[in-house]
Amino acid sequence: MDASLPLGPTRIAAVVVAAGKGLRTGGAVPKQFVVWRGKPLLRHSVEALLQAGVAPVIVAIPDGWEDIAAEALAGLSQVRFVVGGATRQESVRAALEAIEADAPVKVLIHDAARPVLPRAVITGLLGALDGALGAVPVLPVVDSMVRGAEGAILHPVAREELYRVQTPQAFDYPTILVAHRAWSGTPDAGDDAQVAMAAGHDVVLVDGDEALRKVTFAADLEEQAMGGQVRTGMGFDVHRLVEGEELWLCGVRIPHGKGLSGHSDADVAIHALVDALLGAIAAGDIGDHFPPSDPQWKGASSDRFLAHAASLVGAAGFEIANVDVTVICEAPKIGPHKAAMRAALAQILGIDLDAVSVKATTTERLGLTGRGEGIAAQAVATVHAR
Repeated sequence: MDASLPLGPTRIAAVVVAAGKGLRTGGAVPKQFVVWRGKPLLRHSVEALLQAGVAPVIVAIPDGWEDIAAEALAGLSQVRFVVGGATRQESVRAALEAIEADAPVKVLIHDAARPVLPRAVITGLLGALDGALGAVPVLPVVDSMVRGAEGAILHPVAREELYRVQTPQAFDYPTILVAHRAWSGTPDAGDDAQVAMAAGHDVVLVDGDEALRKVTFAADLEEQAMGGQVRTGMGFDVHRLVEGEELWLCGVRIPHGKGLSGHSDADVAIHALVDALLGAIAAGDIGDHFPPSDPQWKGASSDRFLAHAASLVGAAGFEIANVDVTVICEAPKIGPHKAAMRAALAQILGIDLDAVSVKATTTERLGLTGRGEGIAAQAVATVHAR
């Protein structure tokens, strides 16, 4: 929990609007439940709110999707669901009324289609409510703007007074609840700031964030998955095969007459992948973080190293786009175990299975791997800025 957020008697709740069908991304499942970066789209922003100390979080969902929604947010506490209405405004009103008994003082209203929710935006919005009844995050318009009709320019529009509006939007809870109950506008309200202004309340502007982009179409999912800056790292490792050791490769125990000797459980494939991830963010190598001379790592499971490397990638402001591991050996045969290896790596890293590749090759009986004296592995990891 971020100590910068108001705590104590000031109770901050959140509404996440996920009640639309959202089928413009091209699938049969509403976009808020589509898996993106290893978890359902909806879960990203809900987790961000909870981690910021905002609770409870009320999620407005489509009628009939209760089981899917519960699965998407499984394991998260202080999350409740309400079936949304025919319009966005009706869904928000239903969610606001569902938390009336909680008596929150402030509320954040967010669209699930904006999965990346920076902590700084939350903090800025809540701080703005100290002197206002409503606040919205915005970004400046940088392109030239014109008004047009029938394919022709009518006149230019000054962009200095134009902004791109994002969510979450923050409000004094009693004020926005009354405003939604009084709303009679047609058509549906574009956002909650419109509802508040229709009730006569001013809404202030705070800095938004480009990361808060909205997912609408399938291409948006792909674009956000790539993010901004892209980096690639490479890793290589080799360990000796010996009697009396277990053989672990890519987090999977492989039945074999010999095992690998070396650092921790000597999972040579994971070690190569750890170095690839660390290389992508210029954070040294596995020996810098887990020195072989430190007795606490003797026999340790290498999945701990990989999870740590993944956390460093996140702390550096990046997401893992994909990883590719090649195991180099004459025996055992890797093919029968590749599916389990990919699944294990995907789970440790928290990324989609289709972002994990595991391959195998031999050295045509040349060198130490060709003679069966050891196993080598090389890995490539690509990360992108969030």
